[in-house]
Amino acid sequence: MKLPASIIRALEESDARLAHRPKLRQLFRNCFPNTLETTTKLLEDGTTFVFTGDIPAMWLRDSVEQVRHYLPFAKEDEDLQRIIGGLIARQMMYINLDPYTNAFNETASGKHYRDTDDCDLSPWMWERKYELDSLCFPVQLLYEYWKTTGRTGRTDRFDPACYQALTRIVEVIRTEQRHGEKSPYHFIRQTDKDTETLYNDGRGMPVNYTGMSWSGFRSSDDACEFGYNIPANMFAAVILGHIREIAADIFGDANLAERAAKLRKEIDFGIRTYGIVHHPVHGRIYAYETDGFGNYSLMDDAGTPGLLSIPYLGYVPADDPIYRNTRRFALSFDNPFYFDGKFAKGIGSPHTPGGYVWHLALSMQALTSTDEGEVKALIETLVQTDAGTGYMHEGFHPDDPSDFSRPWFAWSNSLFAALILKAMEKGWV
Repeated sequence: MKLPASIIRALEESDARLAHRPKLRQLFRNCFPNTLETTTKLLEDGTTFVFTGDIPAMWLRDSVEQVRHYLPFAKEDEDLQRIIGGLIARQMMYINLDPYTNAFNETASGKHYRDTDDCDLSPWMWERKYELDSLCFPVQLLYEYWKTTGRTGRTDRFDPACYQALTRIVEVIRTEQRHGEKSPYHFIRQTDKDTETLYNDGRGMPVNYTGMSWSGFRSSDDACEFGYNIPANMFAAVILGHIREIAADIFGDANLAERAAKLRKEIDFGIRTYGIVHHPVHGRIYAYETDGFGNYSLMDDAGTPGLLSIPYLGYVPADDPIYRNTRRFALSFDNPFYFDGKFAKGIGSPHTPGGYVWHLALSMQALTSTDEGEVKALIETLVQTDAGTGYMHEGFHPDDPSDFSRPWFAWSNSLFAALILKAMEKGWV
């Protein structure tokens, strides 16, 4: 794909600003346009298909994170508006096809990650793992696109399909407040890997009503241990505020706005009542998951949304006292997925081999930091752990960065680029 003019200008400016850091300059030049150059397809129907990289499917979550760093350049660039606006339109189409699906095919090709999954697959679905955050990311992109390109000037994406999708998102999040009683969703995968199937005949373990909304899977595509994923519910609270504003200001639907506001209030109550625990070392922290019966998962995962990314999601600022405690927990060995080695230390995931640190987590740690020294050190770690490839990866062994997963993972490249853009803006590189 030919790069939009605003992206070409940004690359030229970065060449000058990073001239004193040749490897960083090359990494940014590789990673910043990577989504546009390798994973973006403009389709004849006016929509945009953004696949994840080494997998030929489009994740609702990943596709947003792959383009989000381009939003600041979209206001005056019609080519970039076509790309991002087309992606929004395709995301709304997919949500209307099935709001419980996390990853879709470009066409109704019948291709699936696992043909044997018991989860009511259709030909459009690459994989049907219900992840609450997958409904949140497209709303975030829609809202930020609207705000970036002008509250009155760029309303072309607020069409009937968009209205239908936003309505369905509210309905599903509300239904999943009472998953056991009301939800039709189930998922069973025949595998030796327990992290990718739901117990209890595919329904997940029982949960108590809390006001929060149930999710089958995490942002890592692993099954939730307990049904209420706290970071995903935080994200849901944020985007329900966006839906309320869009429903009122664009669609003039006071009823939808009221339903979204009520749901947001209930979820926020659930987070603050059931999602905060007292840790003996770190004090009051946000749990990663709970079932509402008093059971908790105290950990953090490298994927977004996670506990580290709470300010990035917009739920609370980085100076929130409970977030600060939670951040210290997540970046310590009290988090069972925090790893340390010769070349890196950071958060990993049960989704990849034990001990791997994720580039996504290192980038997110820097993006949510207010400490210039911490940010600079993390950028240096990222630069030194690309294994000579010129790109970011998924997980890598902190003692041997050449031992890594996913050589072509566009989301990781995009988040790294977002970090370097922010660092250049602040004069930290």
